[in-house]
Amino acid sequence: MRIYLDCLPCFVRQSLDAVRRITVDNSLQIDILRMLFAEMSKIDLNQSPPLMGQAIHRIVRKVTGVTDAYIEIKNRCNQAGKKFLPKLEELIAQSQNPFETSVRLAIAGNIIDFGVNSDMTEADIEKAIERTMKFDFGNNINEFKEAITQANNILYIADNTGENFFDKVLLEQLPMKKITYAVRGKPILNDMLTEDAEIAGIDKLVRVIDNGNDAPGTILEQCSERFKDEFNKADLIIAKGQGNYETLSGVDKDIFFMLKAKCPVIAKHIGCEIGTPVLLRQKQNVLID
Repeated sequence: MRIYLDCLPCFVRQSLDAVRRITVDNSLQIDILRMLFAEMSKIDLNQSPPLMGQAIHRIVRKVTGVTDAYIEIKNRCNQAGKKFLPKLEELIAQSQNPFETSVRLAIAGNIIDFGVNSDMTEADIEKAIERTMKFDFGNNINEFKEAITQANNILYIADNTGENFFDKVLLEQLPMKKITYAVRGKPILNDMLTEDAEIAGIDKLVRVIDNGNDAPGTILEQCSERFKDEFNKADLIIAKGQGNYETLSGVDKDIFFMLKAKCPVIAKHIGCEIGTPVLLRQKQNVLID
């Protein structure tokens, strides 16, 4: 059993952040936090961070009555992603290897996460793009391309709002008829919903479904039957972000994880430094760098 003590400060910060987004009344904020922390004390610390995050934000919704405390943040993320889209398209148009460039950009887009960094700026996104464009992924991108060519059914599991525009430029380089794009089923942090995929026009490229769940990851036993059917029939999974890595690593499927390592727990598990762009393949329960 693993206790994710390193994640607790992040959850406390997220709880405070959510409450502040709901009300500016300091007395009410304190009352809500007291109720929230009382409930949080009952959470099993052996659970994965997405399960703990799901429990905490369910408490936030129950205590406050607010369904989506991050709606304004998601709007900002979508605006940021849309603003960068012309730059992404230009980089791909000028590239000698559009596929590789689009993969790098999709990974760079995972930096757009106000759930982890509420102070993120456009300059941070620029730096993430610059670093990821230069990062040495070894042969992983070529292996990724080969796996896509061989696959018949591909499930692309999305992560945060804003990176939907970064995903879009990758999807345009893929065999779109093979692909189903999956988002979260209910509001959780700044994670992507169906309407966010539609804002980026992804529904015009590929089929879009939701997973029927409110976790900041993919907890298969909690997902809808429709999603589980799509997951089971897929012979290749593309999974974006830490939450999907935390919930799907160890699942017996051929999965390419695309993410930025944003916390010490995940960085240590992967074997990289915080902030590292990651393209990692899992095949038959074995993680391959």
